[in-house]
Amino acid sequence: MAAVTLRGKPLQTSGTLPAVGAHAPDFTLTNVELNEISLREFHGQKLVLNIFPSLDTPTCNLAMKHFNKLAMQMPEVLVFCISADLPFAQKRFCVAENLSKVIPFSTFRHPEFGQHYGLTLTNGPLAGLLSRVVLIIDENGKVAYTQQVSEISEEPDYNAVIAALQKTPA
Repeated sequence: MAAVTLRGKPLQTSGTLPAVGAHAPDFTLTNVELNEISLREFHGQKLVLNIFPSLDTPTCNLAMKHFNKLAMQMPEVLVFCISADLPFAQKRFCVAENLSKVIPFSTFRHPEFGQHYGLTLTNGPLAGLLSRVVLIIDENGKVAYTQQVSEISEEPDYNAVIAALQKTPA
């Protein structure tokens, strides 16, 4: 379990993130058209998984906008924004905010995603939602980088993500 906080109050996750160098666990998620997708469909592509509790929070909102800019600057990288928000809300948010480069996915049909990746919050007011995490998965399906944001109300370290992307072979 990882220990994270929400405004200084301790929370626990359901496990630990996959190790760097390990094969990323396959997953199935739901896109904004209500279609199921799996990780294996993106084999051969570099992925950034921006995982967060809900796009209806200011920090998640800012992070999605920041990752949209990153996706514009690095078109060879696919950026998935993953939360338990319903696909309808994700689509509405992306249209309203003109976020066309990130790809939103929902865990609403597949809560096991958070369990397999060890990032479901198990206690506190956000129990059942996902903790704030950034993962990079390389073209071979291996975990190339992980960042568990220790304070959920804070944004990820974007510079560290960019540095890790630049180190990961294309």
